[in-house]
Amino acid sequence: MFYRWRVGGKPAPGRGPPPASPRHCRPERAGRIRIAVRACGLNPADWANVGGLFADRLPPPPRGLGLEVSGIVDALGEGVEGVKVGDRVFGPVPHDGPTGGAAEHALMVTWAQLPEGVTDEQAAALPMASDTALHALDDLGVRPGEMLLVHGAGSTVGEAAVRLALHRGIRVIATAGPAKAGVLHEAGATVTDHGDGMAERVTALAAGRIDRALDATPTGGRADRPGEAGPNGGSLPTLIELTGDADRVLTISDFAAATELGTRTTQIDMRYDRLDEIARLGPVSKSVPGLELLA
Repeated sequence: MFYRWRVGGKPAPGRGPPPASPRHCRPERAGRIRIAVRACGLNPADWANVGGLFADRLPPPPRGLGLEVSGIVDALGEGVEGVKVGDRVFGPVPHDGPTGGAAEHALMVTWAQLPEGVTDEQAAALPMASDTALHALDDLGVRPGEMLLVHGAGSTVGEAAVRLALHRGIRVIATAGPAKAGVLHEAGATVTDHGDGMAERVTALAAGRIDRALDATPTGGRADRPGEAGPNGGSLPTLIELTGDADRVLTISDFAAATELGTRTTQIDMRYDRLDEIARLGPVSKSVPGLELLA
């Protein structure tokens, strides 16, 4: 979901909250920049914040909404180097700041340059999903040439993981519903439905053992309620059976079941230390509806 702002100051009719005035959004602290927002991505993390996640650590409402943005730099804080006014950038907006990304202007402490050919909307979809997917693949330890099962590949993180894995030379079997199956197949994954009989279909497609499995489903547990396990362990028992080893399975959401079953996890702590790598992949990733991400 995006807010799209017209250059020149006025939001499109009927779209978005009241804009943040530049005079209330100044990069006075060292190391920050201010951008004129061109697109803002909204995702489940925003819903979780609105629902009370981190309420004990965030400033009291009203707070800004929108954690991911792209736009044009229009002011620099003290000591900022490597970027100038007029540059196109993308990245996260601190969720404890004076304004969120769904505004005319936003403050940023972490950013990367947009390569040519990447649209504002594509860039605003990149940070959270691709950052999580990158760290999940690294934390899982999957290597080029291995067979990776991405379960829940129709989710934003799942789709990003599929494309990043393929880019790294990893063979991928993806489970997804019909809405995303065609897109994932075009990207280069072997795709099967995630419904009944999934384990048998994956085994047949793999023609051997699945080396590692990534659980990207949002339905097992909830990232904002890590103490609540998914029913019957969600998908994790099946993924353990397919790989033969709980240590070869990683989940991004079902933390309680992972603790019980011994699988790996990736905490969604949004480190954003890979934005430059994500940006370099951006130009080859323009065909995915909604996410329009990585090849």
